[in-house]
Amino acid sequence: MASAATQRLILRTLLSLPAPLLRLMSGGGVVYQGGRTLDPRFQFLAAQARRAPALSTLSPEEVRRGEVAGLGPVMGDPEPGVACEPLAVEGPSGPIPARSYRPDNQCPTAPLLVFAHMGGGVIGGLETTHVFCTLLAAIARCPVLSVDYRLAPEHRFPAGLDDVLSAYRWGRDNAERFGAPKGLAAIAGDSMGGNFAAVVCQELKRAGEPQPVLQLLVYPCVDVASESASMTIYADAFPLSRATMDWFVGHYMTPDADPADPRLSPLRQKNLSGLAPAVVVTAGFDPLLDQGEAYARRLKAAGVPVVYRCYDSLAHAFVAFTGAVPSADTACREIAGLVREGLEGRIA
Repeated sequence: MASAATQRLILRTLLSLPAPLLRLMSGGGVVYQGGRTLDPRFQFLAAQARRAPALSTLSPEEVRRGEVAGLGPVMGDPEPGVACEPLAVEGPSGPIPARSYRPDNQCPTAPLLVFAHMGGGVIGGLETTHVFCTLLAAIARCPVLSVDYRLAPEHRFPAGLDDVLSAYRWGRDNAERFGAPKGLAAIAGDSMGGNFAAVVCQELKRAGEPQPVLQLLVYPCVDVASESASMTIYADAFPLSRATMDWFVGHYMTPDADPADPRLSPLRQKNLSGLAPAVVVTAGFDPLLDQGEAYARRLKAAGVPVVYRCYDSLAHAFVAFTGAVPSADTACREIAGLVREGLEGRIA
């Protein structure tokens, strides 16, 4: 079997081929759905993925074992000039593993950014969004604290959420440790991590605590029972399909949990006023597209400063594909630039 480095080289060489050839090798022409055209590199990767068992047919343990190996060939390289340090933060059930990122060019007035990774609350870890966190730190010139929260089904809702909320409070209260202003922090996450970030803002409001400086929600899951059009149009999308989403939710929720609970579905919260300024990002080929857009729209209607971006040609989880899909790398750098503006208070 070829080494990971060899597999990565082969895949990157293939993905450098002209778009028409990639589409031909994917077994078809242009993929056009919902008024959007899929990036040919994602189209090629989706065709390759169809040869493997669907994630929804596997156990969480099987998926976790193959996750790092599966993402390795498509991940980009960490951004240079960022120092990483493993640490643990105080959690509701003991220490929570975490990782800090400090850029060489850190701005002394930039708040700490607490980050929750993707994975449906079931898979994922610090490596899943490692590259993206280095990129956020370098471009936004801020320290980043990535949180390795507890996963379901071993620890179902609200365990992961409780960990992220505790980690945010710990980060905010210990921001000076990372060279950030005392008592200031921002919250961020992608996919289920975006769900956690949105709920953290709502929970802080409920508790009467100050809001984060910024909330970054990247293709967030904000309604676990969504029946929006994108759930149908992109039901068979790669890497997140409707069946995969159902698999995640089935493992994450407890049998007696209410999908309309705003701690599960922050889009169902009736009053969104007074929440942190937001950068909300969606991917075009994603069952979660509509709910992310709807949350941005509702935040704005409630008077919350919002910047919304949809990357039409990209798919869910694109922050992990920066080494294979150049447009994903470009999007991530744009997102980090928006975060820098948000941390500087320039979102209106």
